Amino acid sequence: MTNRVILSALAAAGLTASPAVAKQGPLAQALGASDDWQVSASLRVRLDGIDNQFRPTGPDADSMISLRTDVLAEYDAGPVRIGGEVQDSRAYMQVSASTAGTGAVNTFEPVQAFVRFELGDSGTGAFGKGTKRGHGLVTLGRFTMDLGSRRLVARNRFRNTTNAFTGVQSDWTTANGARLIGFWTMPQVRLPDAAADIADNKVKFDRESDDLQFAGIDATLPKVLGGTVEGYAFHLFERDRPDLATRNRRLWTVGARLFAKPAVGKIDHDLEAAWQFGKARRSTGGADLTDLDVSAWLVHAEAGYTLAGGWTPRLSAVFDAASGDSGRAGHYRRFDTLFGARRSEFGPTSLYGALGRANIVSPGLRVEAVPGKRVDLMAMARAAWAENAHDAFASTAVKDAKGESGRFAGYQLEGRVRYWLVPGLLQIDTGAALLLKHGLLRDAPNALANGNTAYGYVDLNLTL
Repeated sequence: MTNRVILSALAAAGLTASPAVAKQGPLAQALGASDDWQVSASLRVRLDGIDNQFRPTGPDADSMISLRTDVLAEYDAGPVRIGGEVQDSRAYMQVSASTAGTGAVNTFEPVQAFVRFELGDSGTGAFGKGTKRGHGLVTLGRFTMDLGSRRLVARNRFRNTTNAFTGVQSDWTTANGARLIGFWTMPQVRLPDAAADIADNKVKFDRESDDLQFAGIDATLPKVLGGTVEGYAFHLFERDRPDLATRNRRLWTVGARLFAKPAVGKIDHDLEAAWQFGKARRSTGGADLTDLDVSAWLVHAEAGYTLAGGWTPRLSAVFDAASGDSGRAGHYRRFDTLFGARRSEFGPTSLYGALGRANIVSPGLRVEAVPGKRVDLMAMARAAWAENAHDAFASTAVKDAKGESGRFAGYQLEGRVRYWLVPGLLQIDTGAALLLKHGLLRDAPNALANGNTAYGYVDLNLTL
């Protein structure tokens, strides 16, 4: 590894920007920033590796050092806020045929550049607005979004790069905690996207255009049926560009969610269902000009209990299912997860990422614990089936079009340990996943004839 890479790794030990908060971080304090400023930086370096690849293509074994460096600044000028964020994501030392792509590399990208207007603010100081009369924000420019459960729209945290959008967003919260978010955006298409440019960490700015548009509303209402109820409707519009073939998706996704957050000594729950409809093509091939009728669905169900005392362990049972495509003429049934994040429910992504919200039926058990102020633990086990035996299973691309390999795919086991080396400043995060292949993942025509997939990672995160 060159000195330049070593220095970059040390400089990129965990940068993850977060929205402006009232408490000034160490970087803002070191700069002597006033209360009207929020300045933060984070640095992450990750070493991860995979053995016995599950994908039909790609190397049987791969490893990578990935770096993410992030700086965010926001100034509160009273009724107007001005902010920007630059994120630099790079990957090194992966093999030549690596599956690392735009999820790993997005160099020197201004993922946020916005102006925010405050509405109905009752005021308790910069970045700490009260809610006596309700308050809202209107954001114009480039920004990131976390909506609801983050299953469909999210700012990525584990992934080395993030989703971002250009457009307008309105966010209003009433005095009793009800919230309504509306937005129209052009999602940023991450660049570079060519394999050679990704391998070289080439600097190429993301693009947005009216050929890809994403709009919607998301509403939440607290204190309903022992928790919070949420409803949403999203619309994705996509069409081919001269330089890019697409599936011409014109999708509506409507859904509802009822959830109660975990609390010591109480049962918590998270129930979500979504239906997707509209038009799309089955592939991005230039000869595929057939618009299909889309009808797809997603279900998530979770119930947990947090024990009092000791490590306050939380035990939970989860169930996830999403439809797959049967290949029926004129119809398309594979669920599209849009801009969602999946690490918290389906395991690590990066060089791994076997499971996802498409063509899957998967129950599981999870345990989480906090032995001390510096450390937290998580372990999870899942079984997984394809919802439709004829479609590619989850995110693996393993497929038996004839359906002769059955639906059962196997088991996934994962674990994670996070420890604050310096509380609030430097954290180590390490985890592993094991994919025990059965049935479909062994017998499908394009399944690899190797063993069970093993994956591991170590992150060092510095937050300033």
